[in-house]
Amino acid sequence: MLGLLGLLLWIGCLICFIIVLIKMFQTAGVLHGILGLICGLYAFIWGWMNATKLNIRNIMMIWTLLIILSIIVNALAGNFSYYYGTPGTTP
Repeated sequence: MLGLLGLLLWIGCLICFIIVLIKMFQTAGVLHGILGLICGLYAFIWGWMNATKLNIRNIMMIWTLLIILSIIVNALAGNFSYYYGTPGTTP
């Protein structure tokens, strides 16, 4: 159940990323847009730097909250775990 919630949070993050990416292409140009497409962290930082100017402060707050909740939910669900050892065995 937590895995499904983590997936829904990730989809919300993806939607916010696309909204910020569209704003980036419209205002900063193609070079910044492509850089934001390649590196999502750049798009996140650029979005916060221009949040008040572009009136996307609410989107950025939602995106930040979704990232934090996604990390918490995925950690609780065990989706970040990786088992070292022989393949096919669990400790």
